[in-house]
Amino acid sequence: MKKAMIPGTFDPVTKGHLDVIERCSKLFDEVYVVIMVNAAKKPLFSEEERIDMIEKETAHLKNVKVLAGSGLTVHMAKKLGVSAMVRGIRATSDYEYEVSIGTANMMLESDIETLFLLSKPEYSFVSSSTVKEIAMHHGNLSCFVSKYVEERLEEKFR
Repeated sequence: MKKAMIPGTFDPVTKGHLDVIERCSKLFDEVYVVIMVNAAKKPLFSEEERIDMIEKETAHLKNVKVLAGSGLTVHMAKKLGVSAMVRGIRATSDYEYEVSIGTANMMLESDIETLFLLSKPEYSFVSSSTVKEIAMHHGNLSCFVSKYVEERLEEKFR
């Protein structure tokens, strides 16, 4: 059985994230979407809220499991027994960042591959940070997030 992990902060989960999750679910027997702690980020949503949003949006994907993790991402991948970590790439800047992280992970756990999925053009500019900025100023979020996530954002910025 081929298993993959999609790590991230998902604060909040965007249509770009969901596209990568859906595409990954077609490539692997089992996919773990793992909310990881990033010390450089202060999340708007709690882990529980992020898990809820992702579970609601991926309920139709029977081979996707959502959970929270901690520590090094590659160690979480090893613990889950996955053969690959999958990352979405939007632009050159993502690629440069992800290559450095992927290379470090390769040095730590050589049996876990890092795979990149290119973002679809319509999601190539979508980021959780951009979504939060638009939400803070009560802009239209329908291009960026699902209706459910949009409602959660509106609650946060009332």
